[in-house]
Amino acid sequence: MDRSVEKILPVDAAPREAGEWPVERRAILDWLMTETSNERFLDNILTQMCKRLIDEGVPVARTTLHVRTLNPQWMGARMLWRRGLDAAELSMFGYGIEDTSQFQNSPIAELYRGASEVRQSLEAIAADGSDYPLYKELKAEGYTDYVAWSIEHTLGKRHVVTFATDVPGGFDDSQLAYLRDLLPALALVSEIRVKNRLARTLLETYVGPYASELILAGSTTRGSGTTVGAAILICDLRDFTAISDAWPRDDVIDLLNDYFDAMCGPIEKHGGEILKFMGDGLLAIFPLSNPNAGLDLLAALGEAQAAMRELNDKNVQAGQKPLGYGIGVHVGDVMYGNIGSKARLDFTVIGPAVNVASRIESLTKLVNRKVLVSRAFADLAGSTAGLYSLGVYPVKGLTEPIEVLALQAEA
Repeated sequence: MDRSVEKILPVDAAPREAGEWPVERRAILDWLMTETSNERFLDNILTQMCKRLIDEGVPVARTTLHVRTLNPQWMGARMLWRRGLDAAELSMFGYGIEDTSQFQNSPIAELYRGASEVRQSLEAIAADGSDYPLYKELKAEGYTDYVAWSIEHTLGKRHVVTFATDVPGGFDDSQLAYLRDLLPALALVSEIRVKNRLARTLLETYVGPYASELILAGSTTRGSGTTVGAAILICDLRDFTAISDAWPRDDVIDLLNDYFDAMCGPIEKHGGEILKFMGDGLLAIFPLSNPNAGLDLLAALGEAQAAMRELNDKNVQAGQKPLGYGIGVHVGDVMYGNIGSKARLDFTVIGPAVNVASRIESLTKLVNRKVLVSRAFADLAGSTAGLYSLGVYPVKGLTEPIEVLALQAEA
């Protein structure tokens, strides 16, 4: 590939000291460092920075910021701003993108391989097809010049920012110096937002969105929490011990993931919050702050059972046995907060209502039903459509037996 018009600077290329800047260039630096503290979202900062650059005479027409994240679904994100847009466009990219030909045949790959700057005059790209496809796309859109820099975060974490212009002749040396001098401030500002988002993502991944908000708001001491009314759902997989003993480890993990996908997708879709996975079981609540919590839980149950039937059909076709499960549902007040040792906490719910839901789940084995709900929950839902009573049963820990209802679909 002809790189005669492309400049790749060494990693140790350094910007000038801030004190050497012309006074007019300090405006955007000062803004980045002192006036963005109340802006939570990095894409908004990127948009405002580009508009300020144009006001200062730097003809930025297109900018992208590529950041890597720790997310169970996405490897990272790209923010794209074009002149005339009031907001940057956000797109996510998945794991494995670095192995694709699209990524490997791009200037971004050079930066992740160690270059700190890639510069290309789009007016001078080769006509023989030897240049990166991105360059041809940008030239076709009317851009004349492109530059990309690595942005270094703590411990060598590398991200990328790019700028393109459409003025004839491209960026001049002064404009490139202006952009390059902003990189340390942009690195600092972006690292703060990326790590804030990372903390939020990790908490949402491991404790759920509602609990994560409470923790980030300061609920981090043992015993801190609140009492909430909730419909409680406890689910448990049947015969998991035998499966885990007989199956290869990776197959067991895949089975559990498929099972949790089938159960958790509908629960989250209908407003439930999954608080914990307990081996092959899960605990979820539907807060009664939502007046439709009971009906939403029933809707989630219907979709989860449909997903489990589809999963079992696939397992049977693969020569495996269908998976059995039991679900118990109850309603009541629970203590929602931090419980544990002085140094290791668990954000969860406890209380008699949770214990009753667990006992009802165990009762599904005795009465040979997949789902049982308490009369108290059925009354909360306001409708017994699709439910029928199995009578009253003694429950360990309670002096009085409780009435349980099953799904008509299982009759």
